[in-house]
Amino acid sequence: MAGEKILIVDDEAGMQRLLSRVLAREGYQPTPVGSAKEALELIFADSFELVLTDIQMPEKNGLELLREIKEFDPSLPIMVMTAYGTVESAVEALRNGAYDYLTKPFQTDEIRLAVAKALEHNRLLVENQYLHQELDEHYQFSGIVGNSPLMADVYEMAASVAVSNASVLITGESGTGKELVARSIHYNSPRKERPFVVLNCAVFSEGVLESELFGHEKGAFTGAVSQKKGRFELANQGTLFIDEVAEMTMSAQVKLLRVLQEQEFERVGGDRTIKTDVRIVAATNKDLSEQVKKGEFREDLYYRLNVIHVELPPLRDRREDVEPLANYFLEKYIKETGKKISQIAPKALASLIGYDWPGNVRELQNAIERAVVLCRGDVITPRELPRDVVGDSEICLTLPQQGGNLTEILEDLERQLIIQTLRQQGASQTKAADILGIARTTLRYKMEKYGLLDKQE
Repeated sequence: MAGEKILIVDDEAGMQRLLSRVLAREGYQPTPVGSAKEALELIFADSFELVLTDIQMPEKNGLELLREIKEFDPSLPIMVMTAYGTVESAVEALRNGAYDYLTKPFQTDEIRLAVAKALEHNRLLVENQYLHQELDEHYQFSGIVGNSPLMADVYEMAASVAVSNASVLITGESGTGKELVARSIHYNSPRKERPFVVLNCAVFSEGVLESELFGHEKGAFTGAVSQKKGRFELANQGTLFIDEVAEMTMSAQVKLLRVLQEQEFERVGGDRTIKTDVRIVAATNKDLSEQVKKGEFREDLYYRLNVIHVELPPLRDRREDVEPLANYFLEKYIKETGKKISQIAPKALASLIGYDWPGNVRELQNAIERAVVLCRGDVITPRELPRDVVGDSEICLTLPQQGGNLTEILEDLERQLIIQTLRQQGASQTKAADILGIARTTLRYKMEKYGLLDKQE
């Protein structure tokens, strides 16, 4: 989205002109200043979407400016530029809240890509905050995170079906959040003041499952020492969420079908017919239509349950949701543990985005919880992530043993990162560029620069 206002802070007039020219050509509105004092005066008086600041400046350096801006507006993204100092200065900037850093001299393409990525990142954060505010206030979709088009379809479908009494079948791989969607449907429905009751068919044997569903009378079977109400009674006028419905026995399927048709049942061992008013939301990670063809699931029950179908996409098909999900869980476990962790390091985030997540959102949540527990600093690094996520390659980049200026050191680190990412992605430049957050043409330019292109081709 063009037109964003970008504040440029650099004491070199030539760098101000260069950056202003490059950014203006992209449709942005650059405002150049030569000192941190001028920058702060403008920030206090106006609004900007991004700040580009040099680190080495007279009177007040870029790190001091960064800290003062973050105190005033923690949400304003800041990128630092430097050709001086050490790697520690760039790391310190990240720890103090900088979004990213650039090293001088740089190519104009690098500036354009870095600025576009920073603005897009901030836009998604703002949209995600707005979306959750809307969902919490209107749809009560608490805990569901995602900006992808696939999840937008899920939100829309869930909001649409919530107001009805139709049965809903939620499908998707394990860990995609089927119960969260079921809860959101219930709590945005006219039944929201009534109970939301959960039954997982996979954890009960045949006899116990029917007792859990319909209840039992005293003496109905060995161990039935008293009368017990089943989930249908407990959920009366509310919603019954039947998870892992494909694991339901044939006997239980017949009885469930009757309840859906007649809105009545008897307790196990009883003869009194009990009326019920319950909405059914069922879920499974299996293909019920295939189960029907195999004779493992009743066709008539399948059609009764599948009035409305909501399909949850696997996390690998919506990789743009990995970052907001990871940050959501990071915030959750920071609050639980009381740890002072500021962010997930870019390389760790790249590993999270590049991983296929067979366990989906649940696996990602477990990975972030593990990382928070193991983290000893204030930044989550690949060291704290599970081995499956980071792969078998070297987890940490190796700093050179000899000295060198910042540009040389960072170029060496960049070369190592490109090599490792290509190795992790089976030499696919397209996948590697996606994980690194750069264009494929930019990746090829850097590979040629570091002598990697000939080795691969």
